[in-house]
Amino acid sequence: MMINHKSRLVIIITSIIILIIYFLSSAGNTAFNHFILLADAFLKGHLYIEGVYPWLEKVPIDINRWYVTNPPMPAIIALPFVLIFGKEFPQQIIAHIFGMGIVGMTMILSYKIKKDIKLAIWSGLLIGLGSIVWFLSSVGSVWYLGQVTSAFFLTWALVEIFGKSRPILLGILLGSVFLSRSHTALVFPFMIFMNWNKFKNIKILTKLILVFSIFAIFGFSYNYLRFGNPFDNGYSLIPDVNTSSWFSSGLWSPTYIPKNFNIFFLKLPVIRDTFPYIVPSLAGMSIILTTPAFIYAFFAAKKDLVTKLSWISILIILFIVASHGGTGFSQFGYRFAVDFYPFLMLLTIKGIVKQNGPRWHNWLLLLICIIVNTWGVLFINKFDWVGW
Repeated sequence: MMINHKSRLVIIITSIIILIIYFLSSAGNTAFNHFILLADAFLKGHLYIEGVYPWLEKVPIDINRWYVTNPPMPAIIALPFVLIFGKEFPQQIIAHIFGMGIVGMTMILSYKIKKDIKLAIWSGLLIGLGSIVWFLSSVGSVWYLGQVTSAFFLTWALVEIFGKSRPILLGILLGSVFLSRSHTALVFPFMIFMNWNKFKNIKILTKLILVFSIFAIFGFSYNYLRFGNPFDNGYSLIPDVNTSSWFSSGLWSPTYIPKNFNIFFLKLPVIRDTFPYIVPSLAGMSIILTTPAFIYAFFAAKKDLVTKLSWISILIILFIVASHGGTGFSQFGYRFAVDFYPFLMLLTIKGIVKQNGPRWHNWLLLLICIIVNTWGVLFINKFDWVGW
């Protein structure tokens, strides 16, 4: 479906306005600029960063050299910025830009599902200002940038699946997701089945797989060259990880699911006796509080194949991230959930389409979402009014 000129202009203007809001609400230069330092290392021809950075989460080689454990896609994206501006370039700016990209791609996805510019605006405002994507994009630290980058490419991939489903482009997009948040690769087959009429053609599917394989081989080679194991990103080699109480059952275990679910579904703000009385908890907060409008995802047509595949994808990713020893601290909301936000937004859009929306209650709940996220972003980024 082609987007008309007026709708395209609305999408661009909305995305730019949200980009400006990200700049204005930013926490400032992040100290956790691993990807900028890694991009600088790539430009110098090696895979490790050099220098003394005691605050960075990293794997030591020796006293002055370190490996970054996070997947490298954001560092690859940062290459032209570092090449032009040097390693002092503020990493959070890249997060601002990709956060804007998530907004634009979500609006395009909405328009492809239903040709309704009001719904597209509603969808863009929800993901951009009514969800924790705002907080992640405004801060842009290493962990947040990795998730924002992954969510951008994943949303774009969904746009392509609902559009022309070009195998080469889709292979690039899914490969970029893999190099941003590797565990999301487990849901790619379900995404392909969303447009199986196109991909059951073996030639088209082969093209997609071959292009994606280039990215996968790069990622596995990157791990092998650093740690001698293509499947080891080095996270377990970070000092103190194996002795941390967070990982008492190893890095990954289903026994961690209850504590992650407690943050995801139940965690409340911190109540104080003094002003400002109610502050965000850096331990996290329930998605029911940060983005209650996601409730419309449950209204998506149950018998629809895309609905079923989206829920399967969400549950797979949720199981993986909830099995991690860490819960995302420090954060606003439950940041690991952003890994499946593109699917959740897809379902939310389809849920509103089913009820012939957006209606007044959709706009009201959107307003509540924006108020909550404005409170969270400003209290954390600008006033440092937080709790645990």
